[in-house]
Amino acid sequence: MLFGIGFIVLSTFFQILPGQLVRTALDLVVDNISQYQSFSGMGLQASFLDIIKGSVVMFGVAILLVAILRGFFLFLVRQTIIVMSRHIEFDLKNEIYNHYQQLPLNFYKKNNTGDLMARISEDVSRVRMYLGPAVMYGLNLTVLFFMLIPYMWFISPKLTLYALMPLPLLSASIYYVNNIINRRSEEIQAQLSNLSTFTQEAFSGIRVLKSFARERESLLAFTKESNEYKTRSLKLAKVHSLFFPLIMGLIGLSTILAIYVGGAEVIAGNLTFGNIAEFVIYVNLLTWPVTSLGWISSIIQRASASQKRINEFLHEENDLVSDKNLQQDIEGNIRFENVVFDYADSGIRALDKVSFEVKKGETLAIVGTTGSGKSTIAQLIPRLYDVTDGQVLIDGRNVRDYELMHLRSQISCVPQDVFLFSDSIRNNIAFTDHSIGMKEIVEAAQKADLHSNIVDFPEGYETVLGERGITLSGGQKQRVSIARAILGNPKILILDDALSAVDTQTEDNILNALYKVMEGKTSIIISHRVSSAKLADRIIVLEDGKVIEQGTNDELLAMENGVYRELYYTQLKKEVK
Repeated sequence: MLFGIGFIVLSTFFQILPGQLVRTALDLVVDNISQYQSFSGMGLQASFLDIIKGSVVMFGVAILLVAILRGFFLFLVRQTIIVMSRHIEFDLKNEIYNHYQQLPLNFYKKNNTGDLMARISEDVSRVRMYLGPAVMYGLNLTVLFFMLIPYMWFISPKLTLYALMPLPLLSASIYYVNNIINRRSEEIQAQLSNLSTFTQEAFSGIRVLKSFARERESLLAFTKESNEYKTRSLKLAKVHSLFFPLIMGLIGLSTILAIYVGGAEVIAGNLTFGNIAEFVIYVNLLTWPVTSLGWISSIIQRASASQKRINEFLHEENDLVSDKNLQQDIEGNIRFENVVFDYADSGIRALDKVSFEVKKGETLAIVGTTGSGKSTIAQLIPRLYDVTDGQVLIDGRNVRDYELMHLRSQISCVPQDVFLFSDSIRNNIAFTDHSIGMKEIVEAAQKADLHSNIVDFPEGYETVLGERGITLSGGQKQRVSIARAILGNPKILILDDALSAVDTQTEDNILNALYKVMEGKTSIIISHRVSSAKLADRIIVLEDGKVIEQGTNDELLAMENGVYRELYYTQLKKEVK
């Protein structure tokens, strides 16, 4: 910034200097023209003309050199101030992105993805515009005014006043028109966002559209949104069509006043012809900085609003902080003690005084209907949420004691709603560590009963998946997620209804393969299908957030009128049918 200010001063000095050179050159010609004419018919006239031409050429070369020097310092101005703003933009985006990743899941439930993306892209860009162009042009205007206006006043206060008279009107007009342009631009941007969202949803749900033969209705809806975008764009085009004529008209008025008043002063003998030319140059020098004043004001307003929006998120605090920052390898003993959990956004009680224990290397199955609180348990173990009451213990220590990243790195979870990245199958499986060898990746895929499907693809493991893994079926996506979890070699493995999208035969294949994988690991199998619970050492049954039954498979089947027993035989009959 400091270097930039220095370069602005130097570039402004060389910006003003050509006006003085033009004035001197013009006065030289005007003052000597009568003397040149007096030598008419004499041999001296040609020599005198050569002297005048040589002087004009000398001034022309000087003006060219000054222009080159000014251009050089302008280059340095941009290489300091604009580059500075880009570095700050880089830091700010990284700071926001890093802060986003630290915030808990509750934050993402309260805020939509579009808003999060807007703050890291559009809002940061507006702040960057203030830190770069607005600061640069603002400094340029300030330095130019302090250097040029006193000099112009020294030459002729009267001519200075008249020449500068339209400029405040120009700045106010630009400010007013620019605000209209910004408002309409934001309306266009909002409509473009609507159009993009509509298109994305249409393409993502193309199967549904085609299944219900709704292509025509979708086209009509798109046309309606597109027409609205066109209307708003045409309104902006009308404002733009008035913008530049307004600027040129007020600049022309300043030039006319400078020539008219300057001409009167020349006739009165107070100024020279060179002064008029000099003032016309100075008026044109001041035009853009004064014009930019309205633009700068608008940028400052928008940047202020954007920075306020950015700060709202940066000041969001992460309540999931470690009490003791404990970084130790876990064994895998898990204990829930009277755990109560309420979702903050909805107030729904998901768990009500849930207690159970899983020893190192044991497998626990959690069975229950939809909404019974099964997935909530899966989210509390890696501390994606904090309990409302009670405590979750791992190896006898409260999960609040562990450093979050270290704790989660030792736990793998396969969620029901699988997310795959638009990357190769290989990189999706090796998501936890891209340096893992191909042998380990293939082994993980085989254990997830996925290898035979992958080798059938033309590109094999290098097959690039579509958005959110749309290339694969639901069952294949779940098995990729299982392979990913296995490859992480976790101390605790959580399968959260991870086999819901596969058939019974595939489920058996995967569970039999997982039996070896889960050996020595603490495993939690969450499912609404009792068939997934057959590998478990113990089973708990949830209903409305409460543990209503627990024991081994045989113990639960022996209970008369038991929920697990009823669920088991109901599902078994369906499978037999």
